[in-house]
Amino acid sequence: MLRINNLTKRYGDKAAVDNLTLEIGAGEIYGFIGHNGAGKTTTIKSCCGIIGFDEGDIFIDGISIKDTPLECKKKIAYIPDNPDLYDFLSGIKYLNFVADIYSVGKKERNELIKKYADMFELTDSLAENISTYSHGMKQKLAIIAALIHKPKLMILDEPFVGLDPKASHLLKEIMAEICRNGGAIFFSTHVLEVAEKLCSRVAIIKDGKLVVSGRTADVIGNASLEDVFLELEAD
Repeated sequence: MLRINNLTKRYGDKAAVDNLTLEIGAGEIYGFIGHNGAGKTTTIKSCCGIIGFDEGDIFIDGISIKDTPLECKKKIAYIPDNPDLYDFLSGIKYLNFVADIYSVGKKERNELIKKYADMFELTDSLAENISTYSHGMKQKLAIIAALIHKPKLMILDEPFVGLDPKASHLLKEIMAEICRNGGAIFFSTHVLEVAEKLCSRVAIIKDGKLVVSGRTADVIGNASLEDVFLELEAD
């Protein structure tokens, strides 16, 4: 579903991501772990076609994001850690705007908006301007917007930041449902307990380089993911 081949992204003389290769298959929830500045967000933004890169390539469902970025973007949904939404729009106008971009029909979009807005208890706030929303409400709106075109691949950067426990639980259920339906999830997180419980596979990145990757159970062995991460960070 997502294949990262020898990805390198430099800022000046510094390689923010250095020759990174990963593959996320259909049905997998893949956790991407590393310290601040390790290269997680640069990798994620490269996968979404938000920033370019210097070497390598990224394939979404077999399609190169370098060669056909629009086709790739139709298949994915991206949720940043700090959603930058259009504050002058109401919640419902923003969701309709996103649905228009993805050519989602009126009937289908209305059903999905109702389903997810009710689920995240945002229905009563959709008529209000986004400028009045709390960070958590903006995060919920971004999640609904990401789901409105039924993406095959969800790419999330610290998705649980700002969410209350109920919303976090709902998001985990949605992520699992997407994978059961043949999709895939690739997300970064600092909440290692969540990654350990939720992810079928994990990768740890340090200073732009891949340190370890594989099935979560194989990576942690008899330890915890936190123990493994801290040991690798100390090396």
